[in-house]
Amino acid sequence: MKIVVASDSFKGCLGSAEVADAVERGIRRVLPGAEVVKIAVADGGEGTVRALVTAKQGELIRVQVHDPLLRPVEAEYGILPDGTAVIEMAAASGLPLLRDEERNPLVASTYGTGELILSALDRGCRKFIAGIGGSATNDGGAGMLRALGASFHDANGELLGEGGAALSRLASIDLSGMDRRLAESGFVVASDVGNRLCGEHGASRVFGPQKGATPDMVELLDAALENYAGVAEKTTGRDIANIPGAGAAGGLGAAFMGFLNARMESGIGLIIKETGLREKLRGADLLITGEGKMDRQSGLGKAAYGIMRVGRELGVPVAAIVGVSELTREEFLRAGFAEVTSLREMAGSEEESMRRAGEWLGRVSGKLVAKFIRQS
Repeated sequence: MKIVVASDSFKGCLGSAEVADAVERGIRRVLPGAEVVKIAVADGGEGTVRALVTAKQGELIRVQVHDPLLRPVEAEYGILPDGTAVIEMAAASGLPLLRDEERNPLVASTYGTGELILSALDRGCRKFIAGIGGSATNDGGAGMLRALGASFHDANGELLGEGGAALSRLASIDLSGMDRRLAESGFVVASDVGNRLCGEHGASRVFGPQKGATPDMVELLDAALENYAGVAEKTTGRDIANIPGAGAAGGLGAAFMGFLNARMESGIGLIIKETGLREKLRGADLLITGEGKMDRQSGLGKAAYGIMRVGRELGVPVAAIVGVSELTREEFLRAGFAEVTSLREMAGSEEESMRRAGEWLGRVSGKLVAKFIRQS
């Protein structure tokens, strides 16, 4: 029997590769001779670098940059054999780098993401894949652009500080100092966020609260991004406010597409293509996927749903293992999954399922495969 394991990470517990290892252990307790194919996956957020580096046998690079509050932090990015650099904005500018009480999108900056790009440029990279999930920021990517040589000024010609709030005073953008190597570079942004930059469904209103924004802060940040979009259009001729996906990562999507001519692709779609998932599913009897939390938004581009759709296209039954789920079993089955199991239900509590996630994944996968064999 051939079983393919392609699960997203269980955030806060295990990375994608660790999840796959735990699932394989459970499978082998039931089917010692099974052919188990493990694929590390992500949806453009945390784990994207390692998923692509693993799939392509690339190299991990560690470098010191600045976190969202401009403190030194060590971050990693990848270089693939063809010279493509793979970066995750979350490695330098992500929410996990801050304690809960430090979350403040008024001042959080994407400067460190720009530093990752500079490091890759120094190593000769001119092709980039950027995963932009998991941001702590709402600065429209201004911090990243500042690291790359742009400068942002108020009406008096004074330089603006970092963070989303400062953009409310933005009057002009000077691109003359931008790193000249960027003109030779191409960027693909991996994201499944289709939100525009401003307004009811924009970056500030939809994602600001999870980054620490109060209702008053949301209003300020939305107005600041609207001002930023107006100045950016005068500077570049591009209407970044109305590009689908511009609101991803607190407006970082707008900076990539408006200033770096980036192309946006579905995060999970890119991972599926680059890891060769379709080819590896040929002849498979079962596909096991999952992620740490399934909620009402999981169908909108999340890894497990994208993987499930590929399995169904190829006629391979797909089982999901999730840490915690807001969806009912019936909703999973209607969506197209053949089976679903929740670690929290098996372990009795969310705390227990997280504390021994690897052990519970092994137990659950073993039972899942045994059930699949009985039903076959």
